[in-house]
Amino acid sequence: MSTRPETAALIVAAGMSSRMGDFKPMLTIGAMSIAERVITTFQQAGIRRIVVVTGYQAELLEHHLAGREVVFLRNERYADTQMFDSACIGLRYLIEKCDRVLFTPVDIPLFTAATVRALLDSKASLACPVCNGEPGHPTLIAADLIDGILSDAGENGLQGAFSRCGVTMEQIPVSDPGVLHDADTPDDYQNLLRYHNEQLVRPVVQISLAREKPFFDSRAAMLLSLVRETGSVRMACQRMQLSYSSGWNVIRTLESQLSRPLVERSQGGSGGGKSSLTPAGEQLLTQYADYVSAVRANAEALFDDYFRGVLE
Repeated sequence: MSTRPETAALIVAAGMSSRMGDFKPMLTIGAMSIAERVITTFQQAGIRRIVVVTGYQAELLEHHLAGREVVFLRNERYADTQMFDSACIGLRYLIEKCDRVLFTPVDIPLFTAATVRALLDSKASLACPVCNGEPGHPTLIAADLIDGILSDAGENGLQGAFSRCGVTMEQIPVSDPGVLHDADTPDDYQNLLRYHNEQLVRPVVQISLAREKPFFDSRAAMLLSLVRETGSVRMACQRMQLSYSSGWNVIRTLESQLSRPLVERSQGGSGGGKSSLTPAGEQLLTQYADYVSAVRANAEALFDDYFRGVLE
């Protein structure tokens, strides 16, 4: 069983990309968009709860990322607020749902999963990666610091709030220039493309459970997790941009394959019906998460054994 604290990731993608002249989150780097690449890196590092705060062109970006197993929140006032305000929307949502948060703006897409793991292994309350003496992203924030950040006036943005939170920012040395490269301007974007083309091959593991066909994967796990969190299949589907009918199809397929109920519904009342996981649903979700973590850890060790020096 896993003993690592639950860590969430918060990606702010609400800005108007005014200096870039194009919509940054959906610019491509290789075969993926900038936003997809940040999400994939967090997932590769084993982060299961990922929140994306949208604003400008929110529907377009949410549709683009639908199926990426993330929760969407919106900053409806993106045009007259700052990144600090978008970060607070995500932090307010996450404060009671995790022990730590990894925060990053969407336009820093090339940090590695190894950097994420180095931050997690540091056990720091507040930390950022440092490469060649320069601090970068993502930033690790302990949940017990969030209240102070949310009550901060926001002068000088998040960095100002961090400086006033009562904890010194710990700097975690990494050999990962990707923590420094952003996509603020067209020149920055071209530099990102050049840096990406020099990157090493790494393993990406997707894990499904199957009988005759696959029936349970990370997307189904996210749906069950959100049902548990919200008490509503409908709301769970909305948060992950999945249609209500498709959500129930996923649940029915799971229950059919496992021959046991995973979600139970209670009827009516003034607040309407509620949904919750059965004990079997809770057990499936927990065991799958621990299994995925173990498989990914072993896959990376095996990759290093077989390909060290071969693909560099």
